[in-house]
This record gives sequence, C-alpha cells and structure tokens, in this order.
Amino acid sequence: MRFFAMLSLAALVLLSGCGYHTLGPSAHLPAGVQTLAVPVFATHTDAYHTETAMTQAVIREFVQRTRLRVTASDSAEADATLHGTILKEAILPYTYNASTQQSSSFLITVVASVKLTARDGRVLYQNDNYVFRQQYQSTTDLATFLKEDPAATDRLSREFARQLVADVLEGF
Repeated sequence: MRFFAMLSLAALVLLSGCGYHTLGPSAHLPAGVQTLAVPVFATHTDAYHTETAMTQAVIREFVQRTRLRVTASDSAEADATLHGTILKEAILPYTYNASTQQSSSFLITVVASVKLTARDGRVLYQNDNYVFRQQYQSTTDLATFLKEDPAATDRLSREFARQLVADVLEGF
C-alpha cells in the first residue's frame, strides 16, 4: 500500500511539471495587451491570395499560441494592431527537366514587413525584412494538371506565421 502511494505521488510530481501551457497575453507582451487587431496584410505585388493566406495564418497562430482576443479588422478598441505588408513575391523556376524541356519545380519567395503598435502609437515590434521561401513540384502531364502554387503559398504562410508569432512573443 505504501509503495503504491509513493508511486502515485512520484507520477503526480512528474506529470505536473511537464511544462505544457499556452502563453497568456502578459507572458511576453506589455501588460494591458488583451486584444490584438490583425487587418488584412497590404500588398505591393500582383500576386493573388497571398495577403489573405498570410493574414489568416497569423491570426490562427496567435489564437492557438496565446490567450489574446484576436480580431481580423483594424479595430480602434484593440490594445495592439499588427500591420503587415507583402513587399515582394516571386515565383521562379528551381529545377529543369531536360527530357520535357520544362521546369519541374518552382520556388516562391515572399518578402514581408510587419509592425506591431500599441493603441498609443508605440512600436512594440517591427521587422521590415521577413524573407520566406517555399518549393513546389510542377505537374508536367497536362491531362492531370493541378495548380500547386496555392498550396505552396499556404505552407509558406503557416511557416511565416509561426516565425512571426514566435518573434513577437519572445521579443520582449
């Protein structure tokens, strides 16, 4: 009986210290930041959908990793606002298939700028040069052609969001 009690106590101690938790709004952001506005990113490119995919990924990542109330609009009631701008987006051939004489994979490169400001105008975080790349394979058979760049853009957006949120939360 005593052995069982000691074993239970040891298990309880080990499990209680696992370290898993979500970050609260005051963990790394200034006190008082409870709500965060993330309006749709601006874009200086002709690419379609990237600004939406990146904004949605950033919102999703903040919701998952913090207890902040996150809104997708530019709300005046928000304690902080994260503005993003896609400065450049390029899709370039990455590898070449000599037998078909076509590119067999492509590389998407996105350069973005972000700024997190408090309601009073203080800059809480800023990075003017986020560079992210994502490779994808091209379909060479026209009968089964599937446009792969939207999926690559979504993957790139998730990676961007993970890095951005980590930088914001750990930057203080």
